[in-house]
Amino acid sequence: MEPDVTMIQPSLPEPTEPMPHTAMTDPALSRAALSVRMRRVHRAIADLRRGTPVVLAGAYPMVVLAAETAGADGLADMAALRGSGPALMLVFASRAAAILGRPVEPADAPVALKLHEALFDPVALRTLADPTQERLLVPELPQQVRTPPVDSDAALALVKLARLLPAALVAPLHADRAAMVAARDLISVPAEDVLAYPTKLVTNLARVADAAVPLAGAADARIVAFRAPDAGIEHLAILIGRPEEQESPLCRLHSECFTGDLLDSLRCDCGPQLRGAIQRMGEAGHGVLLYLAQEGRGIGLVNKLRAYTLQDQGLDTLDANRALGWGADERNFLIATAMLDALGINSVRLLTNNPLKLEALAATGVRVVAREAHSFTPNGVNDKYLHTKADRFGHLLDF
Repeated sequence: MEPDVTMIQPSLPEPTEPMPHTAMTDPALSRAALSVRMRRVHRAIADLRRGTPVVLAGAYPMVVLAAETAGADGLADMAALRGSGPALMLVFASRAAAILGRPVEPADAPVALKLHEALFDPVALRTLADPTQERLLVPELPQQVRTPPVDSDAALALVKLARLLPAALVAPLHADRAAMVAARDLISVPAEDVLAYPTKLVTNLARVADAAVPLAGAADARIVAFRAPDAGIEHLAILIGRPEEQESPLCRLHSECFTGDLLDSLRCDCGPQLRGAIQRMGEAGHGVLLYLAQEGRGIGLVNKLRAYTLQDQGLDTLDANRALGWGADERNFLIATAMLDALGINSVRLLTNNPLKLEALAATGVRVVAREAHSFTPNGVNDKYLHTKADRFGHLLDF
């Protein structure tokens, strides 16, 4: 029997006075203050990955715990800190539909689920979050809460920044638990900082290293590494010749692919695209390949492997990502624009089959004078993958 949609408004503390801080998007924010704000987001990401709850600060503070990494200690901390309202599980509608067994719209919106007590268990929570796990037999399905809690989007954004499954256990923070939060060394991060983080990370990207690295097919190559302050992820620019001296050099935006680039996986065309772009730039005598740390269209390697499992069960690339709770494409191409700007390149001929990349660069001021086709013949294994790219992602493939 389909569970009823219930009207549950979590019992939350009275709204507090606005916190004395300026949003990360404020251009007047000093570099030192910005660094502190970003470090809080980084700390929250790290804590969620190790199963520690964090406090999402705002008008209605809430305790957030990632469903994927929730353990006995994290659940105990949440129970000690929660107010009188119910603990809920936040997922995106695409995942909620699979859990509830019925359509939930809109597909990209946060959905709050009220769980049966038997589901407040680490194994049960991971099973609800991960469609690749065997479904548990539970006494009662979750119920959808008609109005998700305030800042649900920020809670799920934080879990996604941690590259965990987009599912979070949340509960209102008890108004008298500030001392307990400090005693347990839990981080508190403003919701607005979480939502502003991806953009602010891009605007603070900086060159941190530069070295000559001769490559097969492009001997005159060097690699420039970029990193945002206090962030551990590096993005790389592979420069062939002197593209910054060309009017419109060849350019490729290439999202990292461990399985394709390093292991020559036959499931995708990433390896041939990477090596083909370097070879083509070497023959032209110039080019810039931006190697972006955005595995699996931005969902990360572990989640990409989960998506592969779902693809083996019959889903295509797009539907597998959505079944996990992710969007079809989670990449942030503003990173590429910032890197090109730092390299002094504002006009390119783009090696791509993806119209999204053309639109992303054009929208941020990079002049794309031409699209250079960059497709490779299916290998017998990746045929369905390539057809999905053409049919559902709009890639301009010519085979």
